[in-house]
Amino acid sequence: MLAALETIGTGLEAVQTQMDSIANNISNVNTYGYKQSLPVFETLLYQNQIQPGASSSGDTLYPSGMDLGTGVKVAAEVPVLTQGNLTQTSNPLDVAIQGNGYFQVLQPDGQLAYTRDGAFQLNQNGQIVTADGYQVLPNITVPPNATSVTIAADGTISVTTPTSTNAVVIGQIQLANFINAQGLQPVGQNLYLATTSSGPAITGTPETNGLGSINQGYLEDSNTNVVSSMVDLISAERAYQLGTDVAQSAGSELGYLAQMAANA
Repeated sequence: MLAALETIGTGLEAVQTQMDSIANNISNVNTYGYKQSLPVFETLLYQNQIQPGASSSGDTLYPSGMDLGTGVKVAAEVPVLTQGNLTQTSNPLDVAIQGNGYFQVLQPDGQLAYTRDGAFQLNQNGQIVTADGYQVLPNITVPPNATSVTIAADGTISVTTPTSTNAVVIGQIQLANFINAQGLQPVGQNLYLATTSSGPAITGTPETNGLGSINQGYLEDSNTNVVSSMVDLISAERAYQLGTDVAQSAGSELGYLAQMAANA
């Protein structure tokens, strides 16, 4: 019975992690560029009682063995990198990536980070920055007298001013991609860091070498499916309830055995 309690305890802990993951996905349903993540479960070590093919008598073998499982654990939390829907905002500095790639962001400590959130603004120097004021790379400064800003699908940024009759190119957005984007490390503020698992960033111009295109005046919605997440949450709650029922049954059996021992 103690083994049963330990085994079901691992299941309850794993399901709790699953519910925490679903809750995080649902809470970020309105976070631009957010990618939902799903836990990956794997079995723990098995206790081998009978080896398959072992001798069951002098002339016969066991056609199958007996291996008792010891529970489950969450092996990883894997992001789902499907494209989110694009929402039109009509803000000229809002940009969404349609396809592969991440915007490059310079953090205050000098470390590079990456994001799919293109809700950009201008700082006091006219530089394009994130909502937290982090500089978007490459550094692009919009003139203070610019009357319009146009961002093409290939990331080229042009402005018009009262003194110019034609649009002037002031820079171009570059995107970064990774061999294993699922290996990026989320650090909050809609930012990711490159890791050994993700591989180094491979930068380039949008619409080239497999990189996506830039859509001005749009933002990428979270790819969290609320209906699917709610169904998964209900399923996880039922699994947790069944686990507690098993634990209560095992506890009742232990109490019964303890009472018998006390009366012996």
